[in-house]
This record gives sequence, structure tokens and C-alpha cells, in this order.
Amino acid sequence: MSEQEQKQEQPIENVTENAAPNTEDLAETEAQTEQNAADPLEEAIARVQELEEQLADAAKKEQDALLRARAEVDNMRRRAEQDVEKAHKFALEKFAKDILNTIDNLERALATPANKEDESVKGLFDGVELTLKELLATVARFGIEPVGLVGDTFNPELHQAISMQPAEGFETNQITAVLQKGYLLNNRVIRPAMVMVAA
Repeated sequence: MSEQEQKQEQPIENVTENAAPNTEDLAETEAQTEQNAADPLEEAIARVQELEEQLADAAKKEQDALLRARAEVDNMRRRAEQDVEKAHKFALEKFAKDILNTIDNLERALATPANKEDESVKGLFDGVELTLKELLATVARFGIEPVGLVGDTFNPELHQAISMQPAEGFETNQITAVLQKGYLLNNRVIRPAMVMVAA
């Protein structure tokens, strides 16, 4: 072979040698292209799953916020109802405290040592007694009740002890004398009873 023919063959061999690696590169590139094509699909699936999780979290948070808002509205409504109920129940408290002084004065008038046999005084006593009974019946209709009777056990929530003395016929912590009656308005103390207690 001539030199020229050898040169011509040599490039063909080089081309063949060069072609073999290019075929491998091409196969590798195709594999990467397929992998890259699979990667966007996997990325899209992963992104969809991530978005679904975020959507579920947002829905859960929204549900929680809705439940909290409903509970807060229920609590506010309940508090408002209780406030209105208390306002209705205890609206008479100030008036009741003022009327108690009148009741006390009528009871003091009946307790005065006077000759009740005298006809001029007897009529007055009867009138005061009837007035007191009517007034007590009226305040009882509105939930005002007296507390503090002789012989009751002392209760610091209802009674105010003025003194403690040994007393015959009474046990310890029993009320021996009532100096001023106490009153409740719908089971709430509007005035504690002033009492003496057995020691």
C-alpha cells in the first residue's frame, strides 16, 4: 500500500475509534435525557404531594380556627345571658337594702315595751304589725329572705359575730341573740345578720 492509502485508512480507523466513544456518549446522553425526563415527572409528583399536604394543613388550621371562633361566640353569648340573668335577679339589690331599714324600724316599733292593753296604743300596734307583715310578704315575693335566727349554727358567710360569750342552753357556735336580721336576695347576701355567738 502506498503511503497515501495508509493515510486514508488511518482517518477511517480514527473515525471508527472516535465513533465508538461517541456512540457510548450518545447512549449516556439518551439515558440522562430519559432520567431528566423522569426527574421532572417525579418533581411534579413530589410538588403535587407537597401542595396537597399544605392544602390539608391549611384546611386543618381553618377548621381549628372555625371551631375556636364558634367556641368564643358561644362563650360570649353565654356570658351575656348570665349578665342579663344577674341583672334581672339582682336589680332590686339597692332598693332592697333601702327597704330593709324600714323593716328594721317597724320591728323596733313593735318591740318597744309599751302598754299594749291601752286601746289608743293597741290600734297603733295592730296597724304597725299589719304593715310589717304585708311588707315582709311583698319582699318575699321578690326573693328577699331573712337569715339569722336564735339557735342556728354560726355561718361566717351569712352572719357577722359581734361577740362570743358562754351561754347556758346553747352549744359552741350557736347563735344566742340576733341584734340585726340579715337578708338574702336570691340566695346572695345583701346584709349579714349581726349576732352574738355561744363560746
